[in-house]
Amino acid sequence: MSNHKILWVDDEVDLLRAHIIFLQEKGYDVDTANNGLDAIEKVKQNFYDIVFLDENMPGMSGLETIGPLKDIAPYTPVIMITKSEEENIMDEAIGSKIADYLIKPVNPKQILLTLKKNIDKKKLVAQQTTSKYQMQFSKIGMRINENLNFEEWKEVYKKLVYWELELSESDDNAMDEVLIMQKNEANNAFFKYIKKNYTNWFGQELGERPMLSTDIFKHTVFPMLDEGSKVFVLVIDNLRFDQWRILRPVFSNYYHTEKEELFCSILPTATMYARNAIFAGLMPSEIEKIYPEYWRNDDNEGQKNQFEEELLIKQMQRLGRKEKLFYEKISGIPREKQLANGLNSIRENDLSVMVFNFVDMISHARTEMNMIKELANNEKAYRS
Repeated sequence: MSNHKILWVDDEVDLLRAHIIFLQEKGYDVDTANNGLDAIEKVKQNFYDIVFLDENMPGMSGLETIGPLKDIAPYTPVIMITKSEEENIMDEAIGSKIADYLIKPVNPKQILLTLKKNIDKKKLVAQQTTSKYQMQFSKIGMRINENLNFEEWKEVYKKLVYWELELSESDDNAMDEVLIMQKNEANNAFFKYIKKNYTNWFGQELGERPMLSTDIFKHTVFPMLDEGSKVFVLVIDNLRFDQWRILRPVFSNYYHTEKEELFCSILPTATMYARNAIFAGLMPSEIEKIYPEYWRNDDNEGQKNQFEEELLIKQMQRLGRKEKLFYEKISGIPREKQLANGLNSIRENDLSVMVFNFVDMISHARTEMNMIKELANNEKAYRS
């Protein structure tokens, strides 16, 4: 593997000789320029892994140089080095998408740390992640083979998802097969647990058994209404926990996650059973018996989930709830835009429920359409 190549731009670059020698001894190739124009020409003619750029240079300043450098090499990290501690300069530099900001005087170890963060980080993280998972592998394996309750199974699942996401960030696939093997082992053991316990849960109260699809509104959503809160329920059909973990940073830009909980779907987990059970607060057999007009069997024509709003209203009536309800199943982009534009009026309702099917549609297309199969040919691609 060739050495990483650095361009150091500073009008007093001759005074940085000690730093340059230190980096060369660490295996880095260092090229220099003493003004912005020369730096731009060098970047046009050469590839650099990283650029150190002085902010205060005569002629073309460092801030003025960033733009042309980014036009030529948009993915090359630029580290701004300056004597100035003025906040407006920091803001302008960070707004120009620099990778880091260092205040002079800088010492060689500081430069080395910056290089490792911006050039070697992915490799170092991959090495550490692989090493840590190897250490956890046997512990997780032993846990899988213990006589676990549902809460303990949730923790095992969270750990497997954590390591799957951590390992997926690496280009090193050495541990992929090992993780798949451990997930399969966990799935087989969890299947045995469900087979042994599932039917017993229906004679037990919540607390003695896991939270099921039928419990979600009664025990999670409605208590929030009792506290006087307006509640917005977002149902994304067929969304897995690992996919939620990918989406969570997007939500975190706007909301704070107070609690993250897993529940156990009823069986079968197919949409017509599990999702109807969520809205009705009843098992499918109970829905068919009590509300036959809202139930469609497998052999019936038409959509199997077209009465979710009615089932939710019936559940609220059974429990004596009189809150103002808004329900919408999102069927396409035009309707999404209409709802987004009318969000303020939707928020006036006590309980707002929106159902999104796009993940479920992709899940089915992944098994039925060759193009989707190729685009999402592994779990990492499917999550993206």
